[in-house]
Amino acid sequence: MDERTGEIGKAGEEPLRQALRRVSLLADLAEAEIDWLAEHAEEIHLADGEVTTREGEPADRMSIVLAGELMGRRERGAEAARIFIARAGEITGILPFSRMRVWPSTVRAVGPTRLAAIPAARFAEMLAAIPVLEPRLIGVMTDRARETTRIEQQNEKLLALGKLSAGLAHELNNPASALGRAVAELRDRIAALPSLTSALIRQGVEPAQMETLCRLHSTSEEGAGTAGMALDPLAQADRESAVSDWLEDRQVKEAWRLAPTFVASGMTAGDLESFAAGISAAVLPATLAWVESGIALHLVLGEMENATRRISGLVGAVKEYSHMDRELTEKTATDLHRSLDSTLTMFSHKAKVKQVKVRRDYDPQLPAVHAFAGELNQVWTNLLDNAFDAVAIGGSVSVCTRLVDGQAEVVIADDGPGIPAELLTRIWEPFFTTKPLGEGSGLGLDIARRIVVGRHGGEMRLESRPGDTRFLVTLPIGAHPPVRS
Repeated sequence: MDERTGEIGKAGEEPLRQALRRVSLLADLAEAEIDWLAEHAEEIHLADGEVTTREGEPADRMSIVLAGELMGRRERGAEAARIFIARAGEITGILPFSRMRVWPSTVRAVGPTRLAAIPAARFAEMLAAIPVLEPRLIGVMTDRARETTRIEQQNEKLLALGKLSAGLAHELNNPASALGRAVAELRDRIAALPSLTSALIRQGVEPAQMETLCRLHSTSEEGAGTAGMALDPLAQADRESAVSDWLEDRQVKEAWRLAPTFVASGMTAGDLESFAAGISAAVLPATLAWVESGIALHLVLGEMENATRRISGLVGAVKEYSHMDRELTEKTATDLHRSLDSTLTMFSHKAKVKQVKVRRDYDPQLPAVHAFAGELNQVWTNLLDNAFDAVAIGGSVSVCTRLVDGQAEVVIADDGPGIPAELLTRIWEPFFTTKPLGEGSGLGLDIARRIVVGRHGGEMRLESRPGDTRFLVTLPIGAHPPVRS
């Protein structure tokens, strides 16, 4: 079987001239014009899944889809994705006046497909024979460019969302895991409490001694989780060692296990000595074990509270970032600091991985701006993503706000290598990127500038030298800023 004539090239197939006439763009052509296309077109029959053009190979023909369907997919690099679908009655491939030199994607047939291909070498001859095709094919090319840009922009958004989601999942996993560990320890502590209380009773603890224990318990509660956290690791280890020695001297079992709890509550060996003064030596081991258990319960509850607060904070940041509980068809008063903070929260994992120092310098007097808050978050996402990518391990990123000539200005800077002077004017071009192949679509800055300038009537500038690259975004404060295209 011929590779280009496949199984669907069978008797009874609709004549080529009639099939061409069914294409809306060609339906009103004169008979002589249809005859020219039929005489000079190469019929191609494809089986399901068969490749008609391969990514990276020279673009050499225009294809008219007579039957079936084509799907183009970018298969190289890290951003493999579907590019387009061309159905029966549509024209695809390279078009007259197109600057395409190689196929941007690999195109396969979806089901049995029939094409009429016009070689690029015959375009001049085709337009001379059928002049009406020139404006029509230019229109097709314009529509295709617009749709390709829309798809690339959507891919850019999805790529950014994927990066943020991965980091957010990691950030949520930490407090969630801590919460799970705390719940398990809480269960063990509660299960052990009755036996500790029973042991205390068997020792014949007196009411006055019980009051001392309760004072010890309540005093240590107040410092639970604060003093211990303020200690550096070496000082904490020294204090735990001293407390453990004190407990062992008084015949307390598993002193090594109890000591960290007392230290975490802010207690020292001296504190324990003071509280133990009114308790007999025979009762002391049981009382200290009982008190330690109570303190541990409060410490665990504190850990659970911190974990849930962290989870709640992350969810709140996501909600603020996405504005999923707000109607965004109109501009609303937007707190730029909250907007920037919620976006920075999305990048917290990336900052940790690269050990990036993030500095905030916010003008407390900066008023709210009337804006599409969700769109501004997309601007901050693109700029911060570039900044975090640009800096080296241990680098720094700064976010500053200020009021300049009655307008709000946001400056996002990094201490990366900078952007070469010869590229400063190209950095705004759609599809241009300084990132390695497969790591960027080159649309982030174009999208950001469209949002700032076109949607908000603001300005966006770039200043860069080695060790200091900064993007400056200026936004009108007023409710009805001029919108420029």
